[in-house]
Amino acid sequence: QVQLVESGGGLVQAGGSLRLSCAASGRTFRINAIGWYRQAPGKQRELVAQISSRGRTNYADSVKDRFTISRDNAKGTPFLGTVLLQMNSVKPEDTAVYYCNANDAFSTSVFWGQGTQVTVSS
Repeated sequence: QVQLVESGGGLVQAGGSLRLSCAASGRTFRINAIGWYRQAPGKQRELVAQISSRGRTNYADSVKDRFTISRDNAKGTPFLGTVLLQMNSVKPEDTAVYYCNANDAFSTSVFWGQGTQVTVSS
């Protein structure tokens, strides 16, 4: 199993910055990618950004050039450990619950964190 714990959400003014952190623990060797998803009220959950175990990144068009995803390996291992989402120039439409997600490289299992609220005031 893999456990994911998010932190760093909160209230920020439009144009400001916020950094989210996702700490992975457990069988991190099974993770081949960690992503950030978000879900706004009344909307479907959507991918914001993702980083693979090899460092490849993928962003939603709506956050390109504003958000940056990065990684730190689990201590003493080559495996994904902590994934950060640096959010700059935030907009009110970025308001949502942000979830950390990890894909299992050896099965179809997907792991989710508990979510962290991000609210951007105009």
